[in-house]
This record gives sequence, C-alpha cells and structure tokens, in this order.
Amino acid sequence: MVEPKIVAIIPARYHSNRFEGKPLALIQGKPMIQHVVERAWRVPSLSRVVVATDDERIAKVVEGFGGLWVMTRRGHATGTDRLAEAAQLVGIADQDVIVNIQGDQPLFPPAIVDQVAGPLIADPSLPMATLVYKIVRPEEITNPNHVKAVFDCHGNALYFSRAPIPFQRDSGEPQQPTYYRHLGFYAYRKGFLLTFVGLPEGQWERFEKLEQLRALEFGYTIRVVLTSHDSVEVDTPQDLLRVEQLLRKQAV
Repeated sequence: MVEPKIVAIIPARYHSNRFEGKPLALIQGKPMIQHVVERAWRVPSLSRVVVATDDERIAKVVEGFGGLWVMTRRGHATGTDRLAEAAQLVGIADQDVIVNIQGDQPLFPPAIVDQVAGPLIADPSLPMATLVYKIVRPEEITNPNHVKAVFDCHGNALYFSRAPIPFQRDSGEPQQPTYYRHLGFYAYRKGFLLTFVGLPEGQWERFEKLEQLRALEFGYTIRVVLTSHDSVEVDTPQDLLRVEQLLRKQAV
C-alpha cells in the first residue's frame, strides 16, 4: 500500500468585506501570506505547500518569495470550495491528505500540521480531522466569533456552535464545564474533499454559518484532535497590532 502524501493548501483571496487585501498586509515588513507559507515550510512531513488564490497580486507576491501558487476562479462560496478546486489543479491523489492552513494565521505553530493530519495517516477510513483548543480566556466562551466544539469519548465531533456549548443549566453546580474552541485547521482525504463540496448546504450549516456542520449532518466523521497550541487569527487591521506584539515578544 502506498503511503499517502501530505499536502498543505493555503486559500488566499484578495477581496474581503472586513479586510481588503488581507494576505498582502505587512507584518514586520513582510506580507502575511509569506509568514504563513514560511511556517508551513518548516513542517518536514509536507510534500508540497501551495497557495490557492484568485488574484494576480497575491500570486506575484508568492512567486516573488519562492512559493508555489495556483490560480482558482473567483466567486467560490467558501474557502473549502477553493481548496477543492486547487486540489484538482495540482494533481493530488485521492488517498493523499490535504491540510487546509488558513492564510490569516501568520503565527500558527508548525507542529499542529502533523497533529491534524496524523489521524488520517493512522486510519485510512477517516475522511476528515480538525483541531480544538481548551479555552482559558472566559471572554471566548460567549464570543460568537470563537466557535465551540463538543465531541464524544472516541474523539469524534458531535457539534460545533457559535453559542457556548455545553450549556450549564444549574448555575449552582460546583464543577464548571470545560469549553473547547475550534481552530480552523482541517485535514481532508482528497477523495472526501471532493465529495464534501458536492454536498448541498446543511440546515445547521445555514443557521450557524459553519460549513463543517455539513459533514456531520450528512453522517461523516470528523476526528477532533486536542492541541495545546493556540493560533492567532487576523480578521481586522487591528489584529495586526497583536501579531506584531507577539512577534516582538518571541524575538526577545
């Protein structure tokens, strides 16, 4: 049996309602997309790192620092649709594992790539895996921008929500529930990725605006991996300041 390869694809579109041109925003004088790609290059298990974009400006920058890119069409409804098109364009085998690295997480710890891909390498029957992180900042529990996850005793996802889950009915309980925040890193088997984007939108996905719920609603398993690593997302220009501060601390 041929050992599956692990390929990282980084969706990066130029147009964004909250932050136009986000992948090209400078962090310490370097475009954000370059920070992301260079961190992915530090993962020995990756056979390729490819940026999937829809804009010549991003492609030119990626090519300028020696990265690989593929041009996808505009108008994709989700980043996963862009990921699937890129996977077909670059010729990935059905049994290979694709890791979706978010282009707006310039400080992601490289170790989490192997963490999210590991279950699919170990178990050929698994279609998909993702990461969760134990919430330590109370404000994240009620923040709808931080997605919460619950999973069963085998590590398989039960549900993802923007609401605090689980809900504690009795406030007098001495033990507080543990909350887990979903980190937006996914590993897909390429064959399943194409199946996934061919499924119709699920009703829970439509309400929550969380496309991973589509897989659960149609009966597919998502293996959840608990990681000790957090990763900062850049959603607004203000988030760049936090990233700059963290990088300065790392350099000390």
